[in-house]
Amino acid sequence: MIRVFAAVLVRDLRIALRRLPETLLSAVFFVLALSLFPLGVGASPEVLARIGAGVIWVLALFAVTVSLDRLFQGDFEDGSMELLVLAPVPLEVVVVAKCTAHWLASGLLLVLVSPLLAVLMGLPPEALWVLPASLLLGTPTLTLVGAVGAALLLGSRRGGATTALLVLPLDIPVLIFGVSAVDGYLLGLGGSAQFLILGALLLLALAATPFATAAALRLAYE
Repeated sequence: MIRVFAAVLVRDLRIALRRLPETLLSAVFFVLALSLFPLGVGASPEVLARIGAGVIWVLALFAVTVSLDRLFQGDFEDGSMELLVLAPVPLEVVVVAKCTAHWLASGLLLVLVSPLLAVLMGLPPEALWVLPASLLLGTPTLTLVGAVGAALLLGSRRGGATTALLVLPLDIPVLIFGVSAVDGYLLGLGGSAQFLILGALLLLALAATPFATAAALRLAYE
């Protein structure tokens, strides 16, 4: 299983590097959308600092969601997904590998640029580590949950918008605890409990979503 995981992971990362402009799309959307907020709500440092964590987390949620089409669609179009479904290997391992590659190519970029965006929004110095830490725990969960929706709508002409409508309600707990973890530390209340819940949500997603996604992929080829 480890060899299957590594082979799929390396393959998908190579594809992401070959399609670098498309891979960077979610990070570019993340940065550009956030840069518009000071223009829309005003450049008051107090206002930006108060809404900064929530705005960054909401945009991270949308950035991950808009990139979900790349998770299985390319393999579906070139026929390689059918081969993976029919291959004598655990499809759940393939799903985890593809989700890992997708997160490394998109979600990790959001984590890395988040300190710069925290500075842009005028957040206190504590946000430079709290915000990336919360995104580091939360964005993999968003990818795993989104994989279920992407698999259910594989091949649909309106997959992007419909996937967003399907998975966004399921992502609300991650959003709530991600924002409250950052706000807790910034307000001096602590956020250990919220980080533990984010970790628990990630473990739950790792335990459940690969099986649900694999079942949806098998259903797409029946």
